[in-house]
Amino acid sequence: MDLTPYLETLRADLAAAAAPGGPETTRAADLLGHSLESSARLALLEALSDAAAEITTRLTDATVEVRLRGREADLVVNQVAPEPPAAAPAAGAPVDPGGDLTRLTLRMPEALKTHVEQIAAAEGISVNAWLVRAVTAAISFPPPPPAPPGPPRPGRPGKSLKGYFQA
Repeated sequence: MDLTPYLETLRADLAAAAAPGGPETTRAADLLGHSLESSARLALLEALSDAAAEITTRLTDATVEVRLRGREADLVVNQVAPEPPAAAPAAGAPVDPGGDLTRLTLRMPEALKTHVEQIAAAEGISVNAWLVRAVTAAISFPPPPPAPPGPPRPGRPGKSLKGYFQA
């Protein structure tokens, strides 16, 4: 993208604004227009860069960059390959869905039982089927192990302050 036409328009607008002031004002505006060209070019490049960054934040599959070549700016759109879905963590032993059935007595708070019954009914399945599915999902994707406890810290437990300060 050639920025020169934009800069020439700015210089012409400055000269037109100075014309009623006479030849000395017109000459001063012309000198000022030439001396401001570098600053105006830099401001335009910064605006293009900010626009490219804002557009990139709104795109999910592409990025926009401003590349400089001499005194010209090129807008480049790069397609981003979608990230492959994360592989499912390996479960311990696979569950055989066709195995023998066994009975299990489960005790839970009445409010939780009511909630499970409502969810199962909303999905159109039995409470037993819903619980089997929930347990299967839980053992297929076990939670990560808890972090080992670190060394005790002096001061108030659970409160820490980290950072850098210069006086």
